[in-house]
Amino acid sequence: MKTILTTGSNGLLGQKLTEKILAEDRVKLIATSKGANRYPTENGYDYAEMDILNPDQVKSVIEKYKPDAIIHTAAMTNVDTAEANKELCHQLNVDAVQTLLSLCEERDIQLIHLSTDFVFDGADGPYREEDAVNPVSYYGESKVLAEEMLTSSNANWTILRTILVYGITNDTSRSNIVLWAKGALEKGLPINVVNDQWRMPTLAEDLAEACLLAVEKNARGIYHVSGKDYMSIADLVRKVADYWGLDHTIISEISSDSLNQSAKRPIKTGFVLDKTIKDLDYKPHSFEEGLKMVDEQMRKVAS
Repeated sequence: MKTILTTGSNGLLGQKLTEKILAEDRVKLIATSKGANRYPTENGYDYAEMDILNPDQVKSVIEKYKPDAIIHTAAMTNVDTAEANKELCHQLNVDAVQTLLSLCEERDIQLIHLSTDFVFDGADGPYREEDAVNPVSYYGESKVLAEEMLTSSNANWTILRTILVYGITNDTSRSNIVLWAKGALEKGLPINVVNDQWRMPTLAEDLAEACLLAVEKNARGIYHVSGKDYMSIADLVRKVADYWGLDHTIISEISSDSLNQSAKRPIKTGFVLDKTIKDLDYKPHSFEEGLKMVDEQMRKVAS
């Protein structure tokens, strides 16, 4: 049985990886994150505090647990924060990756690195893995820099690019577009949503499964991982309203330009999933199926 170490285990994807590994007993898990463990149970795996900006601590944890693979989920993902604080973004999204990459290269550890659709400019989506990158934000730029380090290294690397991840954690501490839209509409709050950006939202459970499949199959290269439904952000929010029977009339469609955000977003991304489906046997849920899973988990948390 392989030993997997995850970074960012307190985040949405990190918690879904813990949940899936504990439920299916496919690998041995070492969960790591900055600060205390937020997962509700401590049984069946090891937890280690690990700040990815502390190279000595990272090296110490990896030397102690000797993982076969590292799934690197920790990153700065807020696009506007990255634009406003480029130095910290570079430390988290580039320097920390270099630390992990060097250790993986030395010790022959597979590195599964999470990247993003924001490496593309959005002029010609949906994208294949081999399409040229051209980020329009510093967040996207930081992710391209990290990808280039991996692809030019001698490490056993896998890059999983993903899009607009949604889902719910056990402590409901992490928000995303689905939870934001549902929460606002339930409170009767009028919301503005863009109708000129197109995405393929990704269920966190699907992304976690793709990470584990990449380890099990020792996949090497770049893979696109998302949901299978292509929609505008406005359509996404309307589908959330439809699923939970919420009021459509308080949803206002606007253009991206009117938001005046500090970081530019790509207009149309989306992925061609053929390679990931073929090589990893990836089976994404539909958006409707994903909303049903989120709903069931919310009811479980509430009870």
